[in-house]
Amino acid sequence: MGRIPDEIIQKVRDHTDLVELVGRNISLKRTGRSYTGLCPFHDEKTPSFNVNPERGSFYCFGCQEGGDLFSFVMKSENLTFAEAVRSLAREAGIEIPVTAGGEAASLEPLYAANAALAERYAEVLGGSEGAPGSAYLEQRGLGAPTCLEFGIGFAPDRWDFAVAALREARISAEVGERAGLLAPRKSGGHYDLLRGRVIFPIQDVRGRVVAFGGRAVSEGQEPKYLNTPESPVFRKREAFYGFPHALESIRRRDRAVVVEGYFDRIALHQAGVEEALATCGTALTREHAKNLRRRTRSVVLLFDGDAAGLRAVRRALEALLPEGLRVQMARLPAGDDPDSFLQRQGAEALRELVDAAEPALDFAIRQTLGEGCETPWQKADAVAEIAPLLARLPSSVERGDYCRRLALFAGTEARHVEEAVRAASRGQDARDAVPVQARRNGPEERNLAQLVRAMIEHPSLVEQLEISEFRQLVAQGPLTELALAVVAAAQEGPLRPASLAEDLSPEARAYLHEFSVQEQTSQFENASQTLRDTLNWLRKQRRREQQRELTASLRDPGVDAVSVLREKQKLVSKQASTSSPPSRLIH
Repeated sequence: MGRIPDEIIQKVRDHTDLVELVGRNISLKRTGRSYTGLCPFHDEKTPSFNVNPERGSFYCFGCQEGGDLFSFVMKSENLTFAEAVRSLAREAGIEIPVTAGGEAASLEPLYAANAALAERYAEVLGGSEGAPGSAYLEQRGLGAPTCLEFGIGFAPDRWDFAVAALREARISAEVGERAGLLAPRKSGGHYDLLRGRVIFPIQDVRGRVVAFGGRAVSEGQEPKYLNTPESPVFRKREAFYGFPHALESIRRRDRAVVVEGYFDRIALHQAGVEEALATCGTALTREHAKNLRRRTRSVVLLFDGDAAGLRAVRRALEALLPEGLRVQMARLPAGDDPDSFLQRQGAEALRELVDAAEPALDFAIRQTLGEGCETPWQKADAVAEIAPLLARLPSSVERGDYCRRLALFAGTEARHVEEAVRAASRGQDARDAVPVQARRNGPEERNLAQLVRAMIEHPSLVEQLEISEFRQLVAQGPLTELALAVVAAAQEGPLRPASLAEDLSPEARAYLHEFSVQEQTSQFENASQTLRDTLNWLRKQRRREQQRELTASLRDPGVDAVSVLREKQKLVSKQASTSSPPSRLIH
């Protein structure tokens, strides 16, 4: 399949508001011509993430992540470039030819298969064949409006319902198998994976159905819950149930409430806690944590009030704490889950329970050092059990505070707890370091950066630049690569910085993103003078290098010393004839 045409990519770019797109994930504040906010890609307390709508670019001065609207969607939603273009095109109502898009185009049939089957499951629930599902849902307190809102359906207890439904939608069984909806028969053909179950469509952050969860309705039917398997569009380790319904509330309340089941998630929604999400048959993972961290810093865990639920809290902390998330726990009464608590106590009581959540680490410490922890060795074991959790805290201030609190609980000195935490830290895998773009160190790099930034802000400068001379003056490197790309683009037509990134190296692309979000300053009011000053400075630097090379050549016995000295004199004369560079250049 071919690539998406450039004119369509540009059309999508023109029809998408970058500020609105980024604002779905983080809170932005206007500062001059740009917008700033906390970076969604790394943990920070002071906003260093910048969005420049005029140039269509974003850049973080903390972790050096940057790009345009496509790279933002790619990074925040773990998509390929073609998938990001298609996703934004769909939102903008822009049609992309079916022959374009490479890998993303190959995923479209999978989305179509899931969407077609979701529609058919929902239709069945409203008919006679869906009566077992309707009766079960009514018993669980879910009426028709809620089922309609969440797209809940029913899979008939037949082996070929999904096969036939996909065939009617002109989708092959092979696509259904690739999407995880069908399984191959040994004798040939395919059969349905989900049968005789209430169906919960699992959607990605953009509302596309990517998988299904099924709940058994018959006595003795096992397993009770069954999900469609992972596929190219569904990864359980990072997926949540309920994302499209929760996003707005997560942004507004700056928190996510995580539960373990589909009914629990819907129960919270009915109670007015719309920022709830449910995992899809797995424990919380680091991938889940990263997914949450892009959208909020606060997570409330609301797990079942039994022993298994309490163990799940600890596992969740192991995944969530390294991402810098502020994890709280709302504790349900023993034997309750969110759904049963709502049925017994009502919506207001459930909301109050969530709002009264306590720091989950406090709970873990209290539980571990509770009753029965009296002897020195019991306390030592308890400290050793909690230490790995404290070692996962990225904040040294928070880690130190918890070490002191744990020491107080255990009746020991803080230094002993700190030693246990350090030992636990050495035993854990090192966290992936945030890659930091190498910064400009020397004066040549910094002066060249000034010139490139000036050309991005004032593309007309390119007309004053002698390209062949410029190539000889500058050393190879990412700034030179970016400068030549800007020159080439400006010569072809209007300069669109965001469209340059695709063909640049990662290092050059990082410079482009940084320059594209910076405010224009007085330093560049006279752009032509900046160009002349920088070129003169570069010429002098090259002459000095040539003089050093000529001096070194005099040590060669076979060299013509007279000719070398004559060349040196010419360089000295040229150097003297050039005016001194203005003070704004770096020496």
